[in-house]
Amino acid sequence: MRVEFEAKLWIWEARRDEGWTFVSLPAEESALIREVTEGVVRRGFGSLRVRVTVGASTWTTSIFPGSGEGAYVLPIKRKIRTAESIEAGDVTSVTVELLDL
Repeated sequence: MRVEFEAKLWIWEARRDEGWTFVSLPAEESALIREVTEGVVRRGFGSLRVRVTVGASTWTTSIFPGSGEGAYVLPIKRKIRTAESIEAGDVTSVTVELLDL
């Protein structure tokens, strides 16, 4: 399964000093991911392995169930933010491909 979307980067308030930066997947796509992965063994914190592309950067990481609206959240590490010249508050195009299905 592959999801393409645009999202604003945001900083996790609980780790603000450390600069943990994320994007939230859209609610509809998050609901579809939950349906498709029902019964799939999840990793720590309910995470799912994914391959992500932002700009010219592609890497393997995990998405995590978010609180509140129920959307999955995707961490965007500093190395990627630097390579793509993006920071919290910017909107970027993201492609997420679920692995291990």
